[in-house]
Amino acid sequence: MLFHLFRLKFDLFCASELCLTQYKVPHTGCLLMESSQCGSTALERLPFNNTALNKLPVDDSKEPGCRTVPAACFSRIRALQPLVRPTFVAQSQSALALLDLTVQDVLSNPLGPEYLSGSRLLPGSEPAAHCYCGHQFGLFAGQLGDGAVMYLGEVESGTHGRWEVQVKGAGVTPYSRDGDGRKVLRSSIREFLCSEAMAALGIPSTRAASLVTSDLYVSRDPLNSGRRVPERCSVVLRLAPSFIRFGSFEIFLGRDDFSGLQGPSAGRHDIRAQLLDYVIETFYPCIQQTHSNRKNRNMAFFREVMMRTAKLVAQWQCVGFCHGVLNTDNMSILGLTLDYGPFGFMDRFDPDFVCNTSDKKGRYSYQAQPSVCRWNLARLAEALGSELDVAQAGAVLDEFTPTYEAFYLCIMRKKLGLVRKEEAEDRELISDLLRLMHDTGADFTNTFRLLSRVPWPEEGHSERATVGQVVDLILEQCASIEELKVANKPTMKDRELAMILSMAQTNPVMFGMVADTPGVSQQLERMGRLKELLETDQDELKRKQRDDWIRWVSRYRRRLAREYDGTVDLSLIKKERLSLMNSTNPRIVLRNYIAQNAIQAAEKGDFSEVNRVLKVLEKPYSDAFELEPSDGPNASELTVAYDMKPPAWAQRICIT
Repeated sequence: MLFHLFRLKFDLFCASELCLTQYKVPHTGCLLMESSQCGSTALERLPFNNTALNKLPVDDSKEPGCRTVPAACFSRIRALQPLVRPTFVAQSQSALALLDLTVQDVLSNPLGPEYLSGSRLLPGSEPAAHCYCGHQFGLFAGQLGDGAVMYLGEVESGTHGRWEVQVKGAGVTPYSRDGDGRKVLRSSIREFLCSEAMAALGIPSTRAASLVTSDLYVSRDPLNSGRRVPERCSVVLRLAPSFIRFGSFEIFLGRDDFSGLQGPSAGRHDIRAQLLDYVIETFYPCIQQTHSNRKNRNMAFFREVMMRTAKLVAQWQCVGFCHGVLNTDNMSILGLTLDYGPFGFMDRFDPDFVCNTSDKKGRYSYQAQPSVCRWNLARLAEALGSELDVAQAGAVLDEFTPTYEAFYLCIMRKKLGLVRKEEAEDRELISDLLRLMHDTGADFTNTFRLLSRVPWPEEGHSERATVGQVVDLILEQCASIEELKVANKPTMKDRELAMILSMAQTNPVMFGMVADTPGVSQQLERMGRLKELLETDQDELKRKQRDDWIRWVSRYRRRLAREYDGTVDLSLIKKERLSLMNSTNPRIVLRNYIAQNAIQAAEKGDFSEVNRVLKVLEKPYSDAFELEPSDGPNASELTVAYDMKPPAWAQRICIT
């Protein structure tokens, strides 16, 4: 044990002494580390301009450790905390291209893993951490900030604009609280892959340019079971135009009545105005140029944030993506998907799907995401305070739900290939499809992908015979009777359930009042479905499911027929429909079991599966790829093709 501790300290010493040189920045007195070599490669010539640090208040305190940081939007990082023997796991060519870099630029630099993990300072970068607050699970949590993220600066690309560059997992910052500022290989792989998967799906997201792991270990409890294990420290290089979030404006909030906490810059309306000006001038220049009146400008900004947020959550819902921790500190001011922690793509469709096993009450369930986003926008309006007109801000919030529903319906029509007409019936057609998917336990992604195979309605053909083949394919994506029994088992504690059922017998009036509450109503619905399942068998269930799907598909075909009005060549409409559906319904998303296979291989030292999954995720709508997982020497024994119905063990994956 003593030998291992000595070796670890020696490795850290070597990493610091051989690779890094310390010096003081004249204008700040800030202790930093910089490469001892002259910048001579593409990586070392990145054109940093670090606008945020130049335009916003920066904490230059030399006080060590975690602390409250008043009157500042950023805190300088005094010294880097290098990894032990950092090594690349993967790089994203499309994300690196945003910085005018190639994978070869990164791999050809012997110091690349150090630069892109925050172990060595890139020339021109200025390490810092961002200060923000947040409402976490509905409660104001006071100061939070970048506890494991280090801002390096902003790079001005000649072709792709300005990008903020961060390293996530680089060590302790003033905002780390009790944490060690490190991220592990498991969670870093998930963030790296999902960032790029979302971008490829066409959903606004922060990007992940590279993933580095190391021989430095930290202790973690991956299953939240009380059993800690050593895991490799790893770092993701993240990119976005800005990582400023709703919580960035909450640092100015006064004391919260419930929690008793307040923002570290409470009452500093001058800094709030400075931050707001920076965000609008830099990232919403059209709004800045269009409005000379400050209040009108700010309201236009708030409405645009509302619009982007509504569209973003509609896009999430339409691919079955669940964020998992939709706190205000995880909501981007630019309408980007931000911070990939316990995210999940739904397998079997379930409106109550919760991807974060720590979210016991389902606050951030799939169906709750739109309302939670609206709630978070209300918190942003409160944080902006006098910068907004209260009545107008309320009116903008009232626009959120209809705006979201319009975006959602538009995307869902595309998923069904309905592009030439908008009919009032479409909303009901979609909701009935989702209800049927839920009742039959249909796989969300694969079922939508299969709908493009529904044949165009032709006269003189038997409906049941015509749609039978595609319905049989859909039924293969549905749950078995045993799976449905498990899915419909009430989640309420036995004692509470027994009390409610007893009330139904002894006090019907009281039972009627209780039964109408959302939580109890949901449990009673589950019991009703479970009772039906217990009274049937697998064959009878499949016959019923087949009849239900034939009825819905037949109805869908009748709606398809109305797309043709005789004015356009029918063959063009058919071709347009297939093209649109197959470019809107992905063949592959980053399901938990796909990520888990890549993680298991990587933890054994085989990074090929991470890179293979990345390659497939970069073209999620393509049929060109063979989607069988790697069968190399370190591959998992639990491998399943990426586009298949998930295996039973996928349901047991624990994400916290």
